[in-house]
Amino acid sequence: MKQYCLLVSLIFCLYFQQSFGQKKSRKDEVVIIKTEQGTMRFILFDETPKHKANFIKLAKDKFYDGLLFHRIIDDFMIQGGDPTSRDAKPDQKVGMGDNGYKIPAEFSPNLFHQKGALAAARDNNPAKESSGCQFYIVQGRKWSKIDLAKQAARAARKLTDEQMKVYETIGGTPHLDGSYTVFGQIIDGMAVVDKISSMPKDERDRPEKNIPMKVSVKKMSKKKITRKYGYAYHD
Repeated sequence: MKQYCLLVSLIFCLYFQQSFGQKKSRKDEVVIIKTEQGTMRFILFDETPKHKANFIKLAKDKFYDGLLFHRIIDDFMIQGGDPTSRDAKPDQKVGMGDNGYKIPAEFSPNLFHQKGALAAARDNNPAKESSGCQFYIVQGRKWSKIDLAKQAARAARKLTDEQMKVYETIGGTPHLDGSYTVFGQIIDGMAVVDKISSMPKDERDRPEKNIPMKVSVKKMSKKKITRKYGYAYHD
């Protein structure tokens, strides 16, 4: 375990050098999550380099292939990445598994739980460190000004006017801001999230039908990503 943690630390250090010691790359990695319900594509944020490097490494190592989206809540989120979910029996409790390490929280005032946000799950540790492997994708819902004010009061940080507008017009889960690290955003396939979140489930929020995933990474030019998926970089 110590050797594995050392390897993860080395990967983080190398990523820091690549991200901040050189000119920003004209290319970026697109994360692709395939399910029987459809395919989703994501961009991971440079503002959360440890989470980005970790997720890309796990994807390239095929760690996620065959794992399940084991928890779904309509108008909230879908969650996956528990290594014990692979080949889990229908009556088996899942959601408590991990890969042996945590990632320090990487909060940024510019990153928030808007619809389609990719964020790291965690336990109740006081440092708010993220799980080394479990993640969730925000579905959320739209909020009225009155309800949003109540939700914003629950958040661990103050929302900007622009963020408030996004929650009103696009939707999300504002009360999670500042408590869980947001490290990516969906750029294609939001309808798949909506479809998965509405599937039949049991009393533990586990889908009645297993939803396995296959995760890969494809490097593309940022110009092509913007042209094809409409994602705007702020380099």
